[in-house]
Amino acid sequence: MTDQELPTRLRPREPLDAGPTRVERKQITRLHLLAAALKLMAEGRGFSSLSLREVTREAGVVPASFYRHFRDMEELGLSLVEQSGVTLRRLLREARRDGIPPTDMLRGSVLIYHRFLNANREQFAFIAGERSGGSRAIRNAIRTEEAHFAHEMAQDMRRLGLLSRLSTPALQMVCGLVVTTMLNAATDILDLPPDRPQAEAELVDNFVQQLRVILLGARVWKPPRR
Repeated sequence: MTDQELPTRLRPREPLDAGPTRVERKQITRLHLLAAALKLMAEGRGFSSLSLREVTREAGVVPASFYRHFRDMEELGLSLVEQSGVTLRRLLREARRDGIPPTDMLRGSVLIYHRFLNANREQFAFIAGERSGGSRAIRNAIRTEEAHFAHEMAQDMRRLGLLSRLSTPALQMVCGLVVTTMLNAATDILDLPPDRPQAEAELVDNFVQQLRVILLGARVWKPPRR
């Protein structure tokens, strides 16, 4: 018996375009709130000066809906830190994949970082500002992300056989220095005027050389015995 021969109530129903589900709508609203905070900061506002009502108004939602996603503005800031860190760590791990020569890996990581930073300027301006100011919880979250970066970098370098003579604590310290240098460079990259390709190329080259000095120094460094 074909579908057409079945009684109407037994025929398979045609799929309906019901639009986003409740879970999807909730996720969209959450993203709108995060984007609204970033947009306001891009206009020159510090994160600590933003109010919940300003963010919800910019996102186009009522203030009461904010609390379905975040406990307060600090929790929204913590989500911004995590969102940036997770994406960047994934991209940098790609740059450290097997088969890439160490020299190319270093420059590739810098270029990925540079592109990602330029594509997410508001997020990194927020992190650069909150890293030395703002609430203690957000500063601690940024430090946690830095530790994640250093830990993953140390794991990958160990797997690739780089700086293999160093102990795990020593290797993680070296990677922590690399991460700190990268974050310190964020302000220089963000402050670079647009349409200055020569200055941009020089900045990237200088950045690569700074990291190379760290890694070359690590090759001959003799950690003190404990």
